[in-house]
Amino acid sequence: MKNILAAILIITAVYVQKSTACTSAIITGKATPDGRPLMWKHRDTGTENNRIVYAQGTKYSYIGLTDSNDINSEQIWAGTNSAGFCIMNTASYNIKDLDDKTEIKDREGIIMRMALECCATTGDFEHFLDTLTKPAGIEANFGVIDASGGAAYYEANNFTYKKYDANCPETAPNNYIIRTNYSYSGRENEGMGYIRYETAKYLFENHQNGTFTSEWLLSSVSRSYCHSLLKCDLQTVMPEYAIDQDYIPRNSSSASVVFQGVKQNEPPEHTAMWTLLGFPPCSIAVPLWVKGGSHLPEIMTKSAGSNNSPLCDKVVALKHKVFHIERGNGKKYMNFSLLYNKNGNGIIQKIKPIEKTIFEETYKKISEWNTSSWNENSISNYYKYLNEKIIKIYREQFDL
Repeated sequence: MKNILAAILIITAVYVQKSTACTSAIITGKATPDGRPLMWKHRDTGTENNRIVYAQGTKYSYIGLTDSNDINSEQIWAGTNSAGFCIMNTASYNIKDLDDKTEIKDREGIIMRMALECCATTGDFEHFLDTLTKPAGIEANFGVIDASGGAAYYEANNFTYKKYDANCPETAPNNYIIRTNYSYSGRENEGMGYIRYETAKYLFENHQNGTFTSEWLLSSVSRSYCHSLLKCDLQTVMPEYAIDQDYIPRNSSSASVVFQGVKQNEPPEHTAMWTLLGFPPCSIAVPLWVKGGSHLPEIMTKSAGSNNSPLCDKVVALKHKVFHIERGNGKKYMNFSLLYNKNGNGIIQKIKPIEKTIFEETYKKISEWNTSSWNENSISNYYKYLNEKIIKIYREQFDL
């Protein structure tokens, strides 16, 4: 009996891994240059290492972000499927009913995996939520976009949910919605992420509407050290050390993902999942497609003898140099000069121009595929090229 109980506790520790915080946004095609919607999730959690998995679900195949210690990929924290359905979430801390004494909780990752397996549209997801066994064990803002133009947040607790449609002018007057770790439909002034919300709002409002791109979200927002309350930007001040508090990227940041959807009548499997694995300021964006099947880049999946992604391991090693103080409250301080400095040789400063070439090469490759054909083999060959390129970058630039 003791052995059984110990096993249960281990499984619980591994699989019930709530996404403790996140910053996110849904942007409709009306606010992007090419008319394709975008959905962004900057993930914060207690797990440093995550990887990408491909799976065949009950109805649809999908690719998704999972924790490295989730051996069987029971939970997906952001993903897209062969129907062009994309889902992510941010934990909410003000939406659970005060009189709700439900003990089951932290099932958001399981719910998102299940949705990827069977949903094609926002309507399907609503039906999915309606038919979940209650209490559902969730307290989150779920973001969804689909291949038919659907785009919405669902603020959901154990028993009910409220939809916020990004295509509705009243809900999204600027054609986008931002969410952090509180729900608009929840209890006022409770929850978390208010300062991060205001920072994201400031960055979005000061970016020209109609020009939102995957590259801008990952390169400029997920690596932004702007602070809305302190009214400062560390990349302007460039201190040697700084306190790590309420920036969008934080010590707890473990990944950032942007889904670039398709326009109506485009093949759903052309939906791209741009992914920064590990601490986003130290990572490089990699494009992924369900159309590529199980032939994912080796640096993004578990390696031989480890469940960790090789890229994530390299990124985490760099992060530990930035957060290198172990004693006392040291982990609350970062050596910001390693990320960004006056000499122009910070990690972010090295990565951004290299990453820009990857975006340019990828869009060129997509244009080629559009005129010839999208197939598993061509995507697999491109993955191999990116794999070798990124391994070389970390070896030459960071000796990793």
